[in-house]
Amino acid sequence: MADDEKKKLYRRISGANPHVVLQRMRVHGFWPAGQPLPPDPPDEAAERRKIEDELEALRSKSGLKGGPAAVEKALEEERKRRWEESKKKRAEKKKLREARIAERRAAWAKARRGLLVFAGEGVSGGLSDLTSNLDALAARKLPVLHTPVELAAAMGIPIGRLRWLTFHRGAATLVHYHRYAIPKKTGGVRAISAPKPDLAKAQQWVQANILAGLDTGPDAHGFVKGRSIVTNAAPHVGKRVVVNLDLKDFFPTLTFPRVKGLFRAFGYSESVATCLALLCTEPPRVPVELAGKAYSVAVGARVVPQGACTSPAVTNLACRRLDRRLAGLGAKLGFAYTRYADDLTLSTQTGHIGSLLRTIRKILADEGFTENAKKTHIMRRGRRQEVTGVTVNDKMGVSRAEVRELRAILHNAAKHGLASQNREEHPNFGAYLRGRVAFVTMVDPSKAEPLRALLARALASSSNL
Repeated sequence: MADDEKKKLYRRISGANPHVVLQRMRVHGFWPAGQPLPPDPPDEAAERRKIEDELEALRSKSGLKGGPAAVEKALEEERKRRWEESKKKRAEKKKLREARIAERRAAWAKARRGLLVFAGEGVSGGLSDLTSNLDALAARKLPVLHTPVELAAAMGIPIGRLRWLTFHRGAATLVHYHRYAIPKKTGGVRAISAPKPDLAKAQQWVQANILAGLDTGPDAHGFVKGRSIVTNAAPHVGKRVVVNLDLKDFFPTLTFPRVKGLFRAFGYSESVATCLALLCTEPPRVPVELAGKAYSVAVGARVVPQGACTSPAVTNLACRRLDRRLAGLGAKLGFAYTRYADDLTLSTQTGHIGSLLRTIRKILADEGFTENAKKTHIMRRGRRQEVTGVTVNDKMGVSRAEVRELRAILHNAAKHGLASQNREEHPNFGAYLRGRVAFVTMVDPSKAEPLRALLARALASSSNL
């Protein structure tokens, strides 16, 4: 018989009336019929009387008299007392547990005010990483920032404001950019995203304190202090062959993960890198109206916007490895290389460019860029060779046609007034002419004095009308 079955049988026997047990034993043949139970052994009987005497003494001492009913009543009262005591202890434990939960919640709420735990769907991964690479930051002389709180403090704004500026929303009634389009010279329009004041201020801090101090490399000439379209064109003067390539969808190619990766590479924790990348990117959006309410809905991934002050530096930094690879290729094959934003230029004294272009396209693909084949130009000696608007055949200059046109406009403006020549209705035609003269004299200083003299006569003539 199993132990469990023995225990069950024992409980049934020990809890039953002795006469009932005797009757069942006689039925099953375990005890002879008509024979009573044997008397208890004398020593057991004496022990039982002793125990009963002690129990009676205890009852008398505790005041429990009246037999089993009194005992049962006392037991019931004891059970009630213990039950009340148990309820009291449970209530105290519950109160203590609730206090600890409230304390933890308060601590978490306080900690959360100093953290970015969620920045929007698809951009919040890694926000728990709060440790920057101190050696990497020191090597680049960048501000030491481990957390969004430290970033917000460095910017001089509350952490709540930083959350508001960086939170990614698929659809929003309020966004941080003004959007408009301007026509391109080659046709079509260019989408511009101009940041609103609060975001613009934050971006200016990022530009001044982080991006401006980073080396963009010797081959980038666009939006780099001390460099211009002139320095970009200078290495290609007098070459037998000049090749211009344009990167297709340049800004949309630089997505949030790539920009975040840049800041991580500089040494920042993933949490800070996420905030910085969110400040420097924005998805393309379209206006949508729903239930009479206007929304701005994202229609693509976050990318570097054209119009933010941080975008030129971010694009230059994102192209550093591309520049190094193309410059190295040029040095190996005898080509000079420069880049102005998305405009790549290579030039050589030899005429063998087939293998060069194949290799360039492979490098572009490796680096996540695509050639805009429609804008690829191979310019040989004997035709006008131009790099970012500067003629480079024998020396740097502006095309003769453009100089003749400008000279004619200035001459006629001196005779008939500025308004007579403002056929394209520029809002400030005088400033427009100053800009054109400044461009020509910057590229070719030998033409400076005659054009400046004509400009002065044109402006004076107009003021005298």
